[in-house]
Amino acid sequence: MDDLNGVFTISNNGKLVTYNKLGDVPDAFDHLIKFEPVIPDPPHTEEQHIAMGKYSDYLQQLMTRER
Repeated sequence: MDDLNGVFTISNNGKLVTYNKLGDVPDAFDHLIKFEPVIPDPPHTEEQHIAMGKYSDYLQQLMTRER
């Protein structure tokens, strides 16, 4: 999860902050605004399919960090 690249925007204390690495998102924030992981170009390997299958779990984990 920590090394997932993309665009991850949060609202924290009235400010929008964007991160390019999921691992850089703080442990607590006000709201998750954007969750846009980088999706590799097809054709995808089996390993890539497994990794992409975890994206929804990562999203759910981020949402638990909202205050």
